Amino acid sequence: MGEVVIIETNYMGDLHLPPAMDPSLNPAVGRSSRSAAQVIPITTSPSATEDGTNQGGVGGELNPQDAWLPLTESRNGSTYSVTFHLLCSGIGIQALSLPVAFATLGWAWGCACLLLAFAWQLYTIWLLVLSHESDTGTRYSRYLQLAVTAFGQKLGKLLVMFPMIYLSNGACVQLIIIGGLTMKFFFKTVCNDGATTYCHPMTGTESFFVFMVMAVIVAQFPNLNSIAWVSLIGTITAIIYYTMIWAISIGMGRPNGVSYDPPTMESNMDRFGGILNAIGIVFLAFRGHNVILEIQGTLPSNPKHPIHKRMWRAVIISYGIIATCFLPLAVAGFWAHGNKIPSSFLATISSVSQFPGHNNKTSRIVLGLICILVIIHCLSTFQIYGMVVFDNLELKYTTRKNKPCPRWLRIAFRVLFGGLAFFAAVTFPFLVSLAPLIGGLTLPMAYAYPCFMWIALKKPKPKGVMWCINVGLGCSGLVLSVVLAVAAAWNLAQKGLNANFFKP
Repeated sequence: MGEVVIIETNYMGDLHLPPAMDPSLNPAVGRSSRSAAQVIPITTSPSATEDGTNQGGVGGELNPQDAWLPLTESRNGSTYSVTFHLLCSGIGIQALSLPVAFATLGWAWGCACLLLAFAWQLYTIWLLVLSHESDTGTRYSRYLQLAVTAFGQKLGKLLVMFPMIYLSNGACVQLIIIGGLTMKFFFKTVCNDGATTYCHPMTGTESFFVFMVMAVIVAQFPNLNSIAWVSLIGTITAIIYYTMIWAISIGMGRPNGVSYDPPTMESNMDRFGGILNAIGIVFLAFRGHNVILEIQGTLPSNPKHPIHKRMWRAVIISYGIIATCFLPLAVAGFWAHGNKIPSSFLATISSVSQFPGHNNKTSRIVLGLICILVIIHCLSTFQIYGMVVFDNLELKYTTRKNKPCPRWLRIAFRVLFGGLAFFAAVTFPFLVSLAPLIGGLTLPMAYAYPCFMWIALKKPKPKGVMWCINVGLGCSGLVLSVVLAVAAAWNLAQKGLNANFFKP
């Protein structure tokens, strides 16, 4: 089995080729036909061949970069390690806003939207899993590779490049912001707002820096497969704090005067915008599509045990667990707070710690524990999305030098990216507030592009069942993206944006 290299015969500027495929060094490549693009299968890594798991695939020339890059360096993953990666990357703070969406949509429409979003994104994951390995044995271990193969070099990069940058680089910046703010909130709670003499609260910049340093230290593992245990820790902490939040919400009971009626709006336009924003919260609660192929790439190739079957088994397990986290949180949070549910994640965490009849010390202990779990989960998730960035940085080096990155340079890349992400987090601490807008623009990565890529690669019968389903879902995903982005922009225009540059 092999990775896929896309070669455009008329344009070689952005192409990263091993020496054996460079037209200047190999005349046979230069004499290839003038088609729009070629797909050349190449074997993945020496390690996959040595253990016999990569035998029986399509032959081809060895691309040494596959054995040098963090995403494809190790293909010794298992169903368990893949499940840990999927859970850690799929569960996030953004889903804590699901009760807010239910407060606007109500019980029936809230549950319907959540079920629809879950089924839709699970279907597109299934398409990505099937598209990872072609009928000829070539493997697409990066979302961008699959997009370029399906849409062509220029269109594929045009559609996918910005969403990939935001969903990997931007996700790391947001994790620094969320983790840093949670750390700041934790010390504020422990120090009792500075009332104690032995403890002083942290500033926003200090908390961001401490979180970044911890993230960079953990990021020194060489490849995606090597951080499986980190993803396991992140998964456990996420499941625990999700369970604590919805269980405590039920245990607290409903306050007097709780209402499940939608919030009162001044105009019909505000009401309509609120509904669209609530739908956006539900659909953006599910994340991780941009790393599905990367995670699947850690599994070894074996003709007797197809990769897509093992990957799909991991997807079913992980998203079954994700559903048991999201649905109880949404239902219990709305039941306990009604339309008075806090809108920010820190306010949500704070609200569930206020036990009736318990002293302030007990509340602070529970709140501190939840904060610690959130911080650990953010640190673990940073490693998965950061690995995509590290892979791109090392790709540029290995392309120029034609050799793997030395250990000191890998450390330097990770420290450099951590510093840049920290600077971006301090400069734009309001980036989390822009998540609905930017998330709406990147929504096709999860709900539309997989459908169109599957049609381009598998070429189903036109106007057949699968063709109609994927065209319908793909077009609906594009429309939904535009509508949610416009609604988010309208919401920002109405409520304003606290653009606190350099003031986290």
